[in-house]
Amino acid sequence: MPDGFVIGVDTVKSVTMAEGDSADWKIVAAAYPREVKGVADRVLKHLEEGKKYRFGYQIDRYQHGLQTATRAFREGVDEETVVCALLHDIGDDLAPYTHGDFAAAILRPFVSAENHWLIQNHRLFQGYHFFQFMGQDRNARDKYQGHPAYERTCDFCDRWDQAAFDPNYDTMPIEAFAPMVHRLFDRDISKVNARS
Repeated sequence: MPDGFVIGVDTVKSVTMAEGDSADWKIVAAAYPREVKGVADRVLKHLEEGKKYRFGYQIDRYQHGLQTATRAFREGVDEETVVCALLHDIGDDLAPYTHGDFAAAILRPFVSAENHWLIQNHRLFQGYHFFQFMGQDRNARDKYQGHPAYERTCDFCDRWDQAAFDPNYDTMPIEAFAPMVHRLFDRDISKVNARS
């Protein structure tokens, strides 16, 4: 237990959820918002882990995220979509085969249903640009034609994601995007979820 914490005042008395009482759950309810406030910083810190991974590309995953976000920003899209572009591959290191699901799970409470779906499915849509070289169907994304986010996801991959591997591109620094990440994760999620 960290110094200064008092059991029953700063932390619950119980050691299992089933043993908890209303006083314990008041402590948890009060602590939760304080802990959630740190999500943006933890996400940004994990994004930097991408500096360790290139997966054979000329730039690392961190630079890829920055470059994708830069391209989206320069086209004038909304801030939520820019943050999605920044974080779309954040799970490449921990969930290389399901990184879209990983990033979508982090973003889901804070973004629209369309952006959530885009992030969750972007790998399949990105496959249009390389699946044929791996013995897969490059048109696999077409099974989603008619979905409300189909065109949006095609645009995301075709205009920004697949193009964001250029070591000579004038990529904006993280300082340009960090305030956007903080604003996104500081949103009142009840309002975000109401419009999704």
